[in-house]
Amino acid sequence: MIRAADDRLLVDGAMTLPRASALLAEGLEALTRDSAVFDLAAVSEVDSSSIAVVFGWMREARRLGKNLRIVNPPQDMLSLATVYGVSELLPLA
Repeated sequence: MIRAADDRLLVDGAMTLPRASALLAEGLEALTRDSAVFDLAAVSEVDSSSIAVVFGWMREARRLGKNLRIVNPPQDMLSLATVYGVSELLPLA
């Protein structure tokens, strides 16, 4: 689930394959009306689909002329990004 709070989009729960499509859609919609700062502090679990979701948000933010940033990413997400060789592509704040 994604909800707007102050200047951030708060993501909570699992960022895993069963929720990937919904998270992608929620994030894309949120980007059209809210901030482009996704706070992942409340994310409880990630898998490789979480990286794909973030890249989808990045594409939409770029299309909208927004500068997407990710704050408080889970350590597991950072580890996956390193394994896949994409850590430098993540827009970490």
